[in-house]
Amino acid sequence: MIAHLQGRLAAIGADHAVIDVNGVGYLVGASARTLDALGAIDNLVTIHTEMLVSEDSIRLMGFASAAERDWFRLLTSVQGVGAKVALAILSILSPEEAQAAVARADAAMIARANGVGPKLAQRIVNELKDKAGGVALGGAGMSAPKGGAAADAASALMNLGFKPAEASGAVAAANDELGAGATLDALVRLALRKAAK
Repeated sequence: MIAHLQGRLAAIGADHAVIDVNGVGYLVGASARTLDALGAIDNLVTIHTEMLVSEDSIRLMGFASAAERDWFRLLTSVQGVGAKVALAILSILSPEEAQAAVARADAAMIARANGVGPKLAQRIVNELKDKAGGVALGGAGMSAPKGGAAADAASALMNLGFKPAEASGAVAAANDELGAGATLDALVRLALRKAAK
């Protein structure tokens, strides 16, 4: 599994980018927000990834933040939401805005995305209201632009089987205790101790 790519931005298309990592060009599908965040061609970039494997293809999706990747995973867990629809939603809503829309049961906000009708938007809100607990909103560090370590720590806990709300709460508490300069390793260790209590 490829967790992230770091390399030179070689090209950008309407819905994808090519990241050159030591001479190998990785084609990654991406939301409009992620493509904007990558900046200019030849920039050195780091992009979080999710690999999608189906019977006839292997595709790599890219995200500017771990929080956006986590929301992509949540969105695609909803019946009827594929990668294209999830990227359309994440093109118009940041992870924080998606969290707020689900928390407020604001299906109309989600329905603004291309390819999302009112019924699908309502299904997304209904299915994610319990799952989406604290993704990307756990604490100050979780939604701050430089909260990469906190977002990655929450993602790590969710990968270990913790619910999004538990993971975000534990990471937020660890982040508060350790301070803004905490490393990912330290955050994960302390958050695991807090989540186990």
